[in-house]
Amino acid sequence: MTGREHADIDLSGPISGETVESTQSHATAVLEGSSRRGLVGRLLPFLGPAFIASIAYMDPGNFATNIQAGAQFGYLLLWVVIASNLMAMLVQSLSAKLGIASGLSLPEMIRQEFPRPLTWALWLLAEVVAMATDLAEFLGAAVGFYLLFGIPLFPAAILTAVVTFAILALQRYGFRLLEAVITAFVGVIGLCYLIETILGRPDFAAAREAVLHPRFAGTETVLLAAGILGATVMPHVIYLHSALTQNRIVARTSEQKRRIFRYELIDILIAMGIAGLVNAAMLMMAAATFWETGVDVTAESDIILEAFRTLTPLLGGAASIIFAISLLASGLSSSTVGTMAGQVIMQGFIHRQIPIWLRRLITMLPALIVIAFGIDATRALVLSQVVLSFGIPFALVPLVLFTRRRDLMGDLVNRPLTTAAAVAVATLIIGLNLFLLYQTFLG
Repeated sequence: MTGREHADIDLSGPISGETVESTQSHATAVLEGSSRRGLVGRLLPFLGPAFIASIAYMDPGNFATNIQAGAQFGYLLLWVVIASNLMAMLVQSLSAKLGIASGLSLPEMIRQEFPRPLTWALWLLAEVVAMATDLAEFLGAAVGFYLLFGIPLFPAAILTAVVTFAILALQRYGFRLLEAVITAFVGVIGLCYLIETILGRPDFAAAREAVLHPRFAGTETVLLAAGILGATVMPHVIYLHSALTQNRIVARTSEQKRRIFRYELIDILIAMGIAGLVNAAMLMMAAATFWETGVDVTAESDIILEAFRTLTPLLGGAASIIFAISLLASGLSSSTVGTMAGQVIMQGFIHRQIPIWLRRLITMLPALIVIAFGIDATRALVLSQVVLSFGIPFALVPLVLFTRRRDLMGDLVNRPLTTAAAVAVATLIIGLNLFLLYQTFLG
């Protein structure tokens, strides 16, 4: 039997249950043109995958890089956040389209099309990236528990693992319930940063100027931009999104596949739009609260903890509590999504699966080591984003290669303009990574 048949968590298709059957029947009615529901009712069965994917774009790594960027350089790098989010929309749409068109996840497609030694090499790299991702997410949730409830970081890390297991266990009741819970986390994070933006009163004129006239201000801003990009375009969720859409809604014809993809584009625009606004709000809050007031939280070793402490005297106790709630919601939800992605990676690349509790134990070890030895949590978060930035091309290049092939994609094959845009994005990311390597080792 294959690893898929033993999987603890399998995202390759609908999970049995009344909720899934109801979703499939409603979606089929929409695809066949027999649904009597309104516009929102017709759209609802197709919403969900992008909201799960979008959590990765609001994870604790984003907190660290966005706060550092806003606190140190004001609104200067806001254009990088927006540009990264637009790139992420393109990348996630290609990943979703691959799953819809081929019925395979990206790791499964790599295994099918690439030589076996290359497949194993890409699998090992994907596992390293997934572990770096989990480090950021796990640390973020533990810090959130510490800030809100005063729980020491080590017990908070154990509590994070327990809560993550509980969220993942919801999948046995159908994928719609898990999607609803993750979407609720998205709502909590978005609401928190809406309040933070109102309290911080950022300079929207300065923010608009930064977006309309993009520029860098020295090597350090380029390095930080690479970190922002690594925190925004996430390799593990490129793999995951294709698994979330493959056979989720069963299509009988090519036309139905095209209609599913159009609905998925709406899902992506809504979910990733919210993620982009949250990331922009993070940077603008840091710029308004710290940079404009001359408070240098970057002078401290732990930016997130210092930002939390500094928010109280500047904006009041409510602001710091809201900040901690958003960090906790981000850490818990993104840690759950990271574990899902890890299962998809192993299942797709090598057709093997390990018990989900064992994967959770393995991936939490780096975070526990960081906490146990008192390593600076924020520095570990930022460095993890650099590792993620290195991993992006190895997921993105195969994705572009596959989605431009008509024999794999059928009628959903990329248009030439789409492929050109994807190649430009991949080239930009690879170029930034090479510059980051040069500065790290030779600069």
